[in-house]
Amino acid sequence: MATEDPNAGIIEEFRANEGRVGGYFEGRTLLLLHTTGRRTGLERVKPLAYQSVGETFAVFASKAGAPTNPDWFHNLVANPDVALEVGTETFPAKARVTAGEEREQIWTRQVTDAPIFGEYQEKSGRTIPVIVLERWASSDAGAAAGSRSRPVRSRPA
Repeated sequence: MATEDPNAGIIEEFRANEGRVGGYFEGRTLLLLHTTGRRTGLERVKPLAYQSVGETFAVFASKAGAPTNPDWFHNLVANPDVALEVGTETFPAKARVTAGEEREQIWTRQVTDAPIFGEYQEKSGRTIPVIVLERWASSDAGAAAGSRSRPVRSRPA
């Protein structure tokens, strides 16, 4: 018996409402991260809170304060070529894990803007990774789109 994806409803609502969802995530910035499973090679989609950092997006491997990193984090470390859905747009991106001062600046802002992340950090007993997702330059977009199991596209408004 297959297990239903607990995020399926959020993903459906995100896509139906131009990137906006209600409930717990109402009013928060949310994106859909597409990764490739490191063991299966299958596309995985995960809704994540994000922070805009200039032209890039920062996401946080908090796993709601669990003591281990989420699977999607291990997937993007193994294959940093990802796709993002932000609002009605879908595009290729490159993931990189931050460190040092860059991580601290982004993390401090996230905890200030969303204090629950500070609680996750405390509960987890680990340093929560901060990942920056950078949109690929247009010359790289064809390579990224060709490597995705699903074409990169903009969704109709």
